[in-house]
Parts: sequence; structure tokens; C-alpha cells
Amino acid sequence: MYKAFCRLPKVILRRGQYFHKDGMVFNNGDLRYISAVAVTQLRARHKAAKLFNRSSMSDAKSVPVISMSTNDFADFLKENKIKRFFAVYEPKTQKVKVSHPELEELALFLTDHCKEFREHEAVFMQLGMRTQCLMSAFLFSTKRGQSQGGIKVWNYESMEAYLRDGLRLSASVGVKAALAGQWVGGGKALIAQPAMTNFTNPEFRRNVFFDFGDFITSLNGCFVACEDLGVNVADVNHVYGRSHWVTGISEDMGGSGNPSIPTAMGVVHSMEGALDFLGMGTLEGKRIAIQGAGNVGRELISQLLDKSVAHIYVTDVHQNQLYTVNDLFSQRVNLPQTLTVQKVSHSDVSVFAYDCDILAPCAYGHVFTRESIPMVNARIVCGPANSQLENDEDGALFMEYDITNVPGDLVANRMAVVFFASEQYGRISDDPAVMKHFDKEWENSIFVMTKRILQKAKEEEITTTAAALAIGEELCKVDHPMWPKRAENIIKDLIKTGWHRDKDWWRKRRNMFRGHSTLMQ
Repeated sequence: MYKAFCRLPKVILRRGQYFHKDGMVFNNGDLRYISAVAVTQLRARHKAAKLFNRSSMSDAKSVPVISMSTNDFADFLKENKIKRFFAVYEPKTQKVKVSHPELEELALFLTDHCKEFREHEAVFMQLGMRTQCLMSAFLFSTKRGQSQGGIKVWNYESMEAYLRDGLRLSASVGVKAALAGQWVGGGKALIAQPAMTNFTNPEFRRNVFFDFGDFITSLNGCFVACEDLGVNVADVNHVYGRSHWVTGISEDMGGSGNPSIPTAMGVVHSMEGALDFLGMGTLEGKRIAIQGAGNVGRELISQLLDKSVAHIYVTDVHQNQLYTVNDLFSQRVNLPQTLTVQKVSHSDVSVFAYDCDILAPCAYGHVFTRESIPMVNARIVCGPANSQLENDEDGALFMEYDITNVPGDLVANRMAVVFFASEQYGRISDDPAVMKHFDKEWENSIFVMTKRILQKAKEEEITTTAAALAIGEELCKVDHPMWPKRAENIIKDLIKTGWHRDKDWWRKRRNMFRGHSTLMQ
């Protein structure tokens, strides 16, 4: 944009100096030369912008940090010159410690008002160096190994919502992995979608995941990332371009590929475990309702048809997903005698009222509420959707209505975790490390663990979610047999060596930004 000034006298500006123009913020980064004619105007704008920003930030400071939007919080960090920070739990004091005194409010919130912080060892956060996006890694109970979790990109209304979501999801992954017998800890990565930014812009999106790759590289292996909501394989490949600590990369780069098939297989085995526990026989002849016809939903349809179910009723909010279902299965079964599809609105949960044996939520979370649970007309609820309950307390309503609820996000959908955790050990067709989860004898198999959870819930008269958490949290206390306390020691070393002060091994790479866009200071 400054090519027109190239023939005019030039001056050297300091790197990292910001100028405002037409409401936009520009970072001169590597732009070291600019025309002397333009300097006066830019400096005047810069001075006015600084005064405006100071006024805005004084207003923002009156807002509790925990109530700030993620974008306002990012501005708060910039104002206080905090590029990255940590929050860690100290067992001796039973309090949360933060790296910067300006963030003491976060420590108090996590200690006194956030039950989700239980068993978490650390939360690391950073502003992306190229994009200034807020990104984080939540680490839950690393006794069984490195924290592992998906990267979720989402727009959060407040820092409280951001923190609660990350803590809840990382704990869920930890319990799920322990129930699956995996030697990994729980984890979750969140990237706050920035305001007024076209996140679909290819260059910006690529830089976001380059930033995230540099971020998890700096954590020295205590956290391993993989794909999740709002992230695709191409994004994961970009992370891999900047970090060793990521799985779920594309198959042509050595990754394990799409986990939809084994995930659906896991759901089927969980259904079979519930049927066996209730003495209802096999899937043959059963009626199934499926909410959501995405990748896992479509694969679930295919595998259920292989089991000779009597009828499958499918709903989805996207008509193109239903067209795909019709195209895939119209030559295989009689429509609509065996398979019926229907488009619904996002708020429509009428599928819950379908008269069936099993209801399988395969779409979004928080679908089961105090209002929707009484609508369920199935004997069993078993599906792969995460966070199906709006509130954990509402799970007791399933007991009240005599509905057997298999906790999908803790046992039924485990195979994505298994798939990604196994990736670093190489690839084998019909991998025994994967196939044992479909066994009906192994103590941690999906079939066996489903029955164990249901039995515990029945004996102790508690919800199935509470039963799964009790079993899983006990398993989380078992140390890794070969690398006990490894991730815990990495966390301690990061704090000891000044991670929050930009002390990184990766900064020794001389060509770290070559070919990966210009670094924005």
C-alpha cells in the first residue's frame, strides 16, 4: 500500500509501532521504510488513537475481567503488555496461582467460583503472534500421560463462558480416555474467534493455526492437540507445519485419517451393551431415531442397517445432508419403509418423541433439558454428540422417566480419542490397539464399560453420568506405567524457566517464520 511513496525521502520507524487509519489498526511489522511525507499524518492519527484507546480501556477496566468478552480481554492483555500467561493449581494451598498480578481476579474466580477447575493442573493462554487471537490449552489430570484434546474455534460472549467450556471439555476428555484405558490425560484447546474478522479468509485462517502451532510447541509436549469443532484437516496440517505436538493430520502426511467410521462403530457397540444390560436382545428388529446426519450420523446409519434394524428415522437441519443420506442408501433399502429422513429447524427436537427403542443424538450439544427430556419416547438414549445435557442435574430426569441414558461423551464416542492417541505409534490395518475396544471381553471395551457404568448407576441409584465420572476419575489417579509424572514435570519446568516471559526453546530456530507469513509483533 506504500509503493506510491517509494520515490520520496524515507525514514526508519521503530518495529511494532501501530497506526490507525479509517478505523483499522495496522502493524508495521517488517515494514521498516515509509515516506517522510506520510509520517506526520500517521503520527497524528497514532496519537489520537492512543488517546481514544486509553479512554476505552479505562472504561473496560471497570468491567470485571471474568465478564469481558474474549476480544476485550485480548485488548486488556495488550494494554498490560501480557503476551501469554498461566494459571496453575497449587495442592498445598488449594488455590490457583496466576503468572501476572493483573490477572489475580482470574485466580480468585477459578479458586472460589469454578467447580470445573477440579483436578486441572494448568491453563496456558497466549495471544497469537501473527493474528493476536486468544488461544489456550486446558490440562486436566496428567497422571496417565500428556494432556490430549481437540482444538475448538468458537465465539464466546465472556471470559467466564470461555473458561468454563475449556475446563468442562478437558475434564470430559480425561475421564473418557481413562475409561478407554488410554495412557493420556485430559485436555482441550480453545481459539476465540476474533470480532469483525472474516475467519474464512484463507491467509488469516492459515496464520491462526500457524500461531497455534507455535503456541503448543512452546508447551514442550505437555499438551497434544487434534481436530475438533470449527477445525478441519487442512487446519491441523497447518498446525503440524509449526509443531510436533498434534495428531489427526491427513493420511498422506502420515496421520490416521477420518475417525467417523470407528466412532460410529463405538456407538453401535455401546447400544449393544445397553440392550444386553436391559435384557432387550440385539439390534436386529429395533427401531432407531437419529438426530443429525453428519459424518458420524451417516456412518451410524450404514452400520445399523448392517445389523438388520427394523427402521431408522433421521432428522437434520441441513437439507443437503438428507440428500446425501438418500443418495447413499436409496439403492440399499426400501425408502421410507426402512429409512425415513426429515428436515427440521434448529430448535425442533420432535425426533425425541419418535416411538423407538433407541434415540441417538448425533448433532449438537445441550439438547436434553428439563423441557425436552420428558418428550423422549425411547427406552435407551445412546449417541455420540458431546455435552448432551444442558445441566448435569437434569440427568436425574432420565431416571424419573425410566430412560436408560448412556453417557455418549464419556463412553459411546470414545473412538476419536483412541484414534488420535494411537497415531504416534504408527499405522496398522485392523489395528489391534483399536479393534480391542470393540471386543466383548476386554475390561475397558465399549461394550463392557457401558454395562459396568449402567450397573453402578443402578446399584447406587445415581445418574449414569455420575457413575461414569466416578469410575473414570478413579482411573485418572493411576500413573503412567513408563513415564510417571512426565507431563506434570514439564508444567513445573515451564513455570520455573519463565514460559510466561517468552522463554522458549523454539525461539532458537533462526528461520522460524520463513515461508509462514510475516510475524506481527
